[in-house]
Amino acid sequence: MTCLSDQLGMEFSPEEIAESRIRDGLLSMELELSRICNIRCIYCYASSGKPLDHELSLAEIEDVVGQAVRLGARKIIVLGGGEPLLYPQLLEVLDFIIKKNLVVNLFTNGTLITPDFARELYRLGVGIVIKMNSRKASIQDYLADREGTFAAINNGLNALREAGYPDEEHSLGIQTIICRQNYDELPDLWRWARREGIIPYVEAMTLQGRATDHPELEVPSGELKTLFEKLARIDAEELGCYWTPHPPLVASQCARHEYSCTITSNGEVHPCPGVNVSAGNIRERKLADILTNSKIIQELRNIRTNIKGQCADCDINDHCYGCRGHAYQITGDYLASDPLCWLSVKK
Repeated sequence: MTCLSDQLGMEFSPEEIAESRIRDGLLSMELELSRICNIRCIYCYASSGKPLDHELSLAEIEDVVGQAVRLGARKIIVLGGGEPLLYPQLLEVLDFIIKKNLVVNLFTNGTLITPDFARELYRLGVGIVIKMNSRKASIQDYLADREGTFAAINNGLNALREAGYPDEEHSLGIQTIICRQNYDELPDLWRWARREGIIPYVEAMTLQGRATDHPELEVPSGELKTLFEKLARIDAEELGCYWTPHPPLVASQCARHEYSCTITSNGEVHPCPGVNVSAGNIRERKLADILTNSKIIQELRNIRTNIKGQCADCDINDHCYGCRGHAYQITGDYLASDPLCWLSVKK
């Protein structure tokens, strides 16, 4: 079995990232299609439900993907800011991306995946990540704020597995936010996913969107530390995989700001979903111009020299800079230390 750190670690080499940063290019891009959603997750960063005014047309989406390709992008992540399966031209978008010889990952809540659609996704070669926060119906339905979500997610997951997911060419993952309600079951969920060949993307929650209305979700830094260390022991003792526990992602680290950006469904360019500050709009300026001339993009492109506070002096800041989204949402400064981090600074 491949170590999870290999699956979730750096998607691109340090040399590729450095080259992309120097030329103000991209290696990947995150793309929202719409904010429309059929559920109302109480932790949703985007407060999704209804589409935004004047969302991007199919032609505009294809144009920005083309711009990303010219900037060097090799992967497009179709985000679940809303629910992508409610976007009527989703398959056209996916087909367009794939014909550009790009890797594509689709984040979805999984509730709308039918057997026929699962087979079509498999045929296209799309990597799938389903939002699954619990293997207990009461908890999953509570977090989604819709009764029956647990059953619908599992129906979608079963359809994907019957279609052939996962295999070497078709990745299948689950995205799980850490909250008070699912905290105790996460080691078992982790083991289950690893056993089934499903990649578990387990991450600390960013306090934005609807999560700000639900303080009952929050898990303190000390308890996050305990959980991360327990999951690290599971991987080390049971699978022979070793990684250093640190937020915000279990068994991985975020480096997206050095080589990626997020395009919202109305064309705003954000550094990432957590740092939801507009650097410009693709309807007004070319993506290359925005990446080159935006102060926020450039500061985050060079985050390892610009980062402040404890993160600047951390022993592992050569490969970790915490969660910029959480830093921004809590402090108002996307260059501040990650308030969730428990690691000590250099002496």
